[in-house]
Amino acid sequence: MRVDIWSDVVCPFCYIGKKRLEAAAEQAGLELEVHWHSYELDPEAPIRQEVSNSERLAQKYGRTVAEVEEMQRNIATMAAEEGIQFNWENANSGNTFNAHRIIHLAQSKGLGSEAKEAFFYSYMTQGLPIGERETIEDVAARIGLNPVEVEDVLNSEEYADFVKFDEEVARDQLKVTGVPFFVFDQRIALAGAQPREVFLQVFEKALEAPQVEVKTDEAAVCKDDLCDISEK
Repeated sequence: MRVDIWSDVVCPFCYIGKKRLEAAAEQAGLELEVHWHSYELDPEAPIRQEVSNSERLAQKYGRTVAEVEEMQRNIATMAAEEGIQFNWENANSGNTFNAHRIIHLAQSKGLGSEAKEAFFYSYMTQGLPIGERETIEDVAARIGLNPVEVEDVLNSEEYADFVKFDEEVARDQLKVTGVPFFVFDQRIALAGAQPREVFLQVFEKALEAPQVEVKTDEAAVCKDDLCDISEK
């Protein structure tokens, strides 16, 4: 089954959604053909943030640092349930445009999911500055990409049009306002880090019927660069 996914590598709900999707597919005995699409939560972000994520988000959205830290702890608890260690205290957000370009390079070689997983892990668990070239090159090497090809991409505008096209489709055609955002078999859309049971329901309906509407509750998404729990 084909699944198109719009996400950003600094979106914890995107990582959680990825894990839930994979677990549901394994439970259903279903092989997924995943196509990753770019979505920058903060296209204007600098290469590296000079303050902590908690301080930055508190300033940007008019919250206290304590409120943001509580939100981050709640997300870390949700992530832990999916086997993800979210070391939010060390997470260093930054511009993800080049990471998305490298994911497109990896995808062209059948390594899209490996690249996505490695970027998520680097940001959420290792606390590496995701926008810095050294981090991007480290991730690329980790999944076996040719360092010369990676350097050529980073020294050029290659795959920039892929990133922009993905974002245009998300904005203009799909009306995406937060990620993760899933499209199954190019006809069933699903927003948010839904529970595994919802993914299983989508699989079943997609295999049964040519046209179907799947009822879902609101699920956790990242909007702009703010990730908050709204799951019911």
